[in-house]
Amino acid sequence: MHATITDHRAEVAVLHLRGELDADTAGQLHATLAGLLERPVPRIVVDMTALKFCDSIGLSAFIVSKQVISSRGGWLSFAGANPFLAQLLETVGLGRYFAIFPEVDDAIAAAQL
Repeated sequence: MHATITDHRAEVAVLHLRGELDADTAGQLHATLAGLLERPVPRIVVDMTALKFCDSIGLSAFIVSKQVISSRGGWLSFAGANPFLAQLLETVGLGRYFAIFPEVDDAIAAAQL
């Protein structure tokens, strides 16, 4: 997995993930998220457009970060998931805890509301 971050208006960080997120790469995601969680109000859009695969260990990194994000008044949303990942997010129930958008621009626009 390869992760890059871009910043957008309204202090929204977009975390672009590429490749496969699994037990071998989850540590890298944890480290990247830790940096984003240092922001006073973490507002994070996870761009899954180029993410080909994610397992439960990868998803747990987002769940673990949720408490910190919520305590600081921030949020984390997902965008651009392929059909496999979109189904995975719904199957494990993450749609109840995180907003899921079809496109990154939709998630960023929602931050303006």
